[in-house]
Amino acid sequence: MCSSSMLPLTMLGFLMLMLSLCDADSICPSDLNTLTLEPDKLLIDFGAKNVSELVNCTSTDEDHDGMYWSFGNSNSSVEYGESFIAWSLSLSDLNETAQCKIKQSDGHECSIELDITLYKYPEMVYVFPLNYATATEGTLYQLQCDIISVAPVQNLTVRWYKNNQIIRTDSFTSIIKTPVTESSVLEVNISRDENGARFRCEAQLDLGPYESPPPFVSNTYTVVVNYAPDIENKSEDVYVDDGSNVTLHCEAEGRPPPGFQWTLDGTDMLENKNYLDIIGVTTNATYICTAFNKVGRVTKKIHVHVIKTTAATVAPAAAAAVTTPEPLMPRACPLILTPAEIVVRFGDSASINCNTTQPDFVGMGWEATLGSTAFLRQPTVLWTVDKLEDWTMYVTCYVFLRGGFQCNVRPNITLYKTPDIVSVSAMHQGPMVEGKEYSLKCDIFNVAPVGKLRLTWIRDNKTVNIKTFDGNSIGPVNESAILNVTANRDDNGAQFKCMAELILGPNGPEIVPTVTSSPHIAVVNYKPQIKVCERHLTDVEHKIRVDMLSCEADGNPPPAVQWYYKGALINASQPLSRTQSGKYTAKFENSFGSTEISVDITVEYGPLFTCNDRYEVKQNDKFPCEAVGIPKPITTWRKDGINVDYPLHLTKKDNGTYTLEATNKHGTTNHTLYLDVLYTPTIIEETYKEKEFTLGENVTLDCIAEGNPPPEILWTYTPAVNARETTGGRQRSIIITRATSTNAGVYNCIATNGVGSHTRSVTLMMKDESKAFPLAIIWMLIVLIGTLIFIVMVVVHNRRKKQGQYSFVPDGADKPIPMTPQSNGVQ
Repeated sequence: MCSSSMLPLTMLGFLMLMLSLCDADSICPSDLNTLTLEPDKLLIDFGAKNVSELVNCTSTDEDHDGMYWSFGNSNSSVEYGESFIAWSLSLSDLNETAQCKIKQSDGHECSIELDITLYKYPEMVYVFPLNYATATEGTLYQLQCDIISVAPVQNLTVRWYKNNQIIRTDSFTSIIKTPVTESSVLEVNISRDENGARFRCEAQLDLGPYESPPPFVSNTYTVVVNYAPDIENKSEDVYVDDGSNVTLHCEAEGRPPPGFQWTLDGTDMLENKNYLDIIGVTTNATYICTAFNKVGRVTKKIHVHVIKTTAATVAPAAAAAVTTPEPLMPRACPLILTPAEIVVRFGDSASINCNTTQPDFVGMGWEATLGSTAFLRQPTVLWTVDKLEDWTMYVTCYVFLRGGFQCNVRPNITLYKTPDIVSVSAMHQGPMVEGKEYSLKCDIFNVAPVGKLRLTWIRDNKTVNIKTFDGNSIGPVNESAILNVTANRDDNGAQFKCMAELILGPNGPEIVPTVTSSPHIAVVNYKPQIKVCERHLTDVEHKIRVDMLSCEADGNPPPAVQWYYKGALINASQPLSRTQSGKYTAKFENSFGSTEISVDITVEYGPLFTCNDRYEVKQNDKFPCEAVGIPKPITTWRKDGINVDYPLHLTKKDNGTYTLEATNKHGTTNHTLYLDVLYTPTIIEETYKEKEFTLGENVTLDCIAEGNPPPEILWTYTPAVNARETTGGRQRSIIITRATSTNAGVYNCIATNGVGSHTRSVTLMMKDESKAFPLAIIWMLIVLIGTLIFIVMVVVHNRRKKQGQYSFVPDGADKPIPMTPQSNGVQ
């Protein structure tokens, strides 16, 4: 952190340099900011179901260390080597701040913010009094204007009107972007002059550079003011002739309309009207008229002066002496109301008949704040009003009976008013999140009587909660109810409504007065959940792609999907090759979580041989060449042009040239190869394991072996000067000349090649001399006979030669010599 204090002027330049160095990495000079947005402002309707706005961010500086978008608390991936990046705005981004940022190569980071204006026109603009009781002169009366669900509130202006004249203007400073309900309260000092005044408000939404809508106008509220009676002349003198009749008048104005009370010398008179008929006035008197209502009262004194003419004009006293007996007071008030109970909608007409069952009565009438009747001498009087609008009304039917008895009966009148507005709103900002509890509020404006109100919460046409209200309030009031909801993904898009009903009983209207709110559509954010996904996909290579899979997930905001193969991110639209069969994983992700699912993909292709043209294999090995392909190919084999079965384990007989043909549904292919089967040497076995010789005898031991490759033959034995080895073809021999006892022993023949070796042993033994004589004689006879045969053959040969007949023996004839001992070179 860099700071400065009082420094000499000579240090000013150094200080400025230090300050610039301190901020070099955090402050982007305006002249270095190369970013522009297109568009740079967006006006978005909050009620839009789908929002898709593409915003381009461009930089004139191509030499930078990365560009990216920042919205809310998250960032997009950084793009390098680009001078242009785009961002697609979605509904979930509307509450966030979006900025395009660039990292300059000199260390600065510059940004430019997208100006997003989210607007919503008011659902309703409504004016109502904060106290629904009738206004009273001399008090402060408050009216409230509610603007329901509007945005942006800082662009809102409210104007109050009284009888079409603007009397007040309000604006708002809140910076909340999402729709809110705002209120403006107007205070009015009430006088009788405001009685009947009409008040309203208008809400104007100013959208700046965009076209603004016309003002939204509220209902008109007419103020009704109660005020005390007023009599113009508070005193009056009236002159009458002695014995004449006179009518006294007491005119008074007030609201509610006043009642009247006449008194004479402190005694109340049975009159409730604004005039008084006096018959046969004979004395001076002062009559007092009192006009009264619930607000106040006022009196008027009327002085009656009698003008005397002659004494003869005095009324005979005898007539006044005539009296009648006083009747008995009935036990019950002899009045019948028809109907005795009524339910009236505010502003409608009302009427009730009042009958008396007492034949001997003086008079009867209605005393009411509205609709009073005169004192009538008839058994039926009707109370009626054209518009019943007084919540504090007083209505009673009275009767005067003979003897000064009086009684009255009051009807049961229920005055009701359906709500002006019933609305549902969320008590939180922004969408719900799955698993969390939220509260919805139902506001009921201007309803009466509240004790008859029943509120029903409805979700998608199904009742979820019912609430009733307690209260003795007569006039209209505002009420509200809360519904607590634990957000679930099934609630996304659900419509919540509240229905206000006035349950007015059997005397109420046949159709229950009902007002239902507009639906509140819930928006619930939740992490993705697999909706449908094929678990296997098969197709031919270079045509099959991962995005051919029908794989979807449900989530809000709508999730993005990424595909992985062997842990690496892949391009799902890229065709696959034959080497890419296997398990693939789809990852669906949004800002509230992710979910994964694995699928098997099989990439099919035609048969293919990847074999050599020649193989050297060992005996018992498997055939070294096999076709690959999906599905697995069917292969046929031909050896030297002849069909053969597949050799499971190779033998030395399987040497040769093979032609292979492989077929599956995607094609056929052929391959020719030569197979050379290598096998371990085998020594051709003799019928004996031991040999005997006589002293001085010549002995030959032969070892013949076969194998592939041709084996190398080796003898192992005890060396002797009269023993030597010779090789011919596949044979290696030991020749012993004039064998002696030292030549006796074990002679091992070992045949070896690259595959293995084979060993055979022969034991050479010298004969016992005592047994050799007879044998010598036998050998002498054999030699003698052989000599004779040889002589005969020579003679015959010489004769044929002389006659020109010849026989040829092929040179190099190689006949195997058995491994037998020889004596004197003759077998």
